[in-house]
Amino acid sequence: MTHTETYLAQAREILDRLDVAAIERLAAALCAVRERGGRVFVLGVGGSAGNASHAVNDFRKICGIEAYAPTDNVSELTARVNDDGWDSAFTGWLRASRLRREDLVLVFSVGGGDAVRGISTPLVRALEYAREVGAAIGGVVGREGGYTAQVADACVIVPPLFPDAITPHTEAFQAVVWHLLVSHPSLQANAMKWESGR
Repeated sequence: MTHTETYLAQAREILDRLDVAAIERLAAALCAVRERGGRVFVLGVGGSAGNASHAVNDFRKICGIEAYAPTDNVSELTARVNDDGWDSAFTGWLRASRLRREDLVLVFSVGGGDAVRGISTPLVRALEYAREVGAAIGGVVGREGGYTAQVADACVIVPPLFPDAITPHTEAFQAVVWHLLVSHPSLQANAMKWESGR
């Protein structure tokens, strides 16, 4: 098989093994946030930060949910990293955003964060803060053992079936899951251009 055939076959297998109930729980959590007037803060690093930015656009425009990502303001993020350190950058941003219990912190991450191993520690610290505040936590990650999966109220695990391709599959399926969510009948509030016939 070519690499393309292998990758697409893997993607089909992952798609078939996604936890539908977990996705529905995340949809319900997002609905609840909107109903109580809360906001969604989407956190990610690396490629997941790019996904966070795109998802913020979709949650705001399609679902009418107030949503933000710290990585969309590079000036503030780099100032926080430079002055206070990388580990606390997202936590400081959430504090300045006045994170409250009505809100939801949504993490896109391959591993979900692991403070002991020093992996994606800003995510871990941000989720610790979210728990202190009482905000809801959601995630779309590629590992069951990471911090996000341990503490989330609703977490979708992209099955890490193929050890040599965990990162590309996880980041690709983050997009599948959030696009499913924003087009979910319980969440979609506004028609998308190509689907609306305009």
